[in-house]
Amino acid sequence: MSGVFDTKKHKKRILTGDTPTGRLHLGHYIGTLENRVKLQHEYETFIILADTHAFAYPKYIDDPVYIAKATIDITIANLAVGLNPESTTFFVESGIPEIYELATFFSMLVSHNRALRNPTIKDEIKMKSLGDSYSLGFIFFPLLQVADIIGVKADLVPVGIDQKPHVEQALEVVSRFNSMYGEVFPVPKALIGRVGKLVGTDGNPKMGKSLNNCVFLNDSEEDLKSKIMNMFTDPARIHASDPGRVEGNPVFIYHDAFNPNKDEILDLKDRYVKGQVGDVEVKTKLFNALNTFLGPIRDRYKYYDERREDVKDILIQGTARTREVVRETLEETKDKMHLLNSL
Repeated sequence: MSGVFDTKKHKKRILTGDTPTGRLHLGHYIGTLENRVKLQHEYETFIILADTHAFAYPKYIDDPVYIAKATIDITIANLAVGLNPESTTFFVESGIPEIYELATFFSMLVSHNRALRNPTIKDEIKMKSLGDSYSLGFIFFPLLQVADIIGVKADLVPVGIDQKPHVEQALEVVSRFNSMYGEVFPVPKALIGRVGKLVGTDGNPKMGKSLNNCVFLNDSEEDLKSKIMNMFTDPARIHASDPGRVEGNPVFIYHDAFNPNKDEILDLKDRYVKGQVGDVEVKTKLFNALNTFLGPIRDRYKYYDERREDVKDILIQGTARTREVVRETLEETKDKMHLLNSL
């Protein structure tokens, strides 16, 4: 993590990350973490811990200690899935004040109505039953996300499909800025995971801790087994001898996403639709596949959890490094807007 960061010559860049409001689960992995790990050596990769975003939620605004702890926890989860701290830059949003200055400038390019039309914002207002009690910061945080992306001049943004509207808003800001002030920023592209959206273990399209329908990346073997054996399947199938439905069946969605034994999946599907296999066997084989997948992640999670001060150092060094990059972007932005040389 040492050395001089060259902001002039660099590979194409990735910016992605997480808001520290809860543990990461399989939905996060399939949506974005997998792509982070896959592309970390091909791109110059920045992982943001968007702690400022967390304060936009009423549930967390009065619990800063939780947000601070979750910032470390989620960094550990990123390291546990295989991101290399020697080649990936982790940073904390609140440690880079230049992001807020950029967000202020970019907010001038987005109408209030456009901000309210952001589908992710509308969905969260509805899902969290916020009514009209959400803060100004809640509406503003997609603009912070735009500044996160543009601040490091990211070319690619691996995100879950529900976060794609934020990247589209960043694209709008970049296009408008470039057309008004000259070509400054690369146009960012969203990269969606190979499975657009993983359903909850109960079949709910929404997955989350509050819904008690997700498998966390650091779940114990016992917790994993309990969750898998209690997964929803085909509600119309009463007996193992009844023909079952594979399409939309959560157990088979998870098999397709995480079981590398494709011949086993095909066999299970064939027997399931014929009424020749019970749910217990289908779930047991899913548990075995997931337990094998999560084993190394659990081990790395334990390793870094026992070295939390080292993880904090990774964040401190990465934040300092990223601030150099964002500061340069801010200076270039202000120059294009004649805010440095107009006096």
